[in-house]
Amino acid sequence: MERFTAPAGVVLMLTRETDGKKQILLQRRQNTGFADGLFDLSCSGHVEKGESMSDAVLRECCEELGICLNKGKIKFFCFIHKLDGDKIYYYGYFVCNEFDGQPAVMEPEKCSELLWTDIDNLPCDVIPDRVAAVKAYINGVQYLEYGWE
Repeated sequence: MERFTAPAGVVLMLTRETDGKKQILLQRRQNTGFADGLFDLSCSGHVEKGESMSDAVLRECCEELGICLNKGKIKFFCFIHKLDGDKIYYYGYFVCNEFDGQPAVMEPEKCSELLWTDIDNLPCDVIPDRVAAVKAYINGVQYLEYGWE
């Protein structure tokens, strides 16, 4: 196995309050080669060379949802060390509840729809480690190891 090749990724969960309930924005993946057809959290992607995780979140949000966030408004909530087959990933999860504009599908070749849903009533077709991250958020857990059973 080659050393030092585990990629770092970021995942953003946009939240809002509607009728007294917390909702999160999901995106349905397509044509990406990873979890196509399933819902992901609001936006996600790899951290590029020389980029911090928080800068990657800002870039991915703009690229995928067409909205710009204030760096001071995104908050870290969980780190997941994931084993997926023979690949290892490091994911930083962030949350933001303050944003201007309306999120939209900016990459229709990679995302078929956006859906606001109650945080405690997720659809059954959400990527499993993303469900684990939402549960971690709800329970205040900041570190998870996923896929190592």
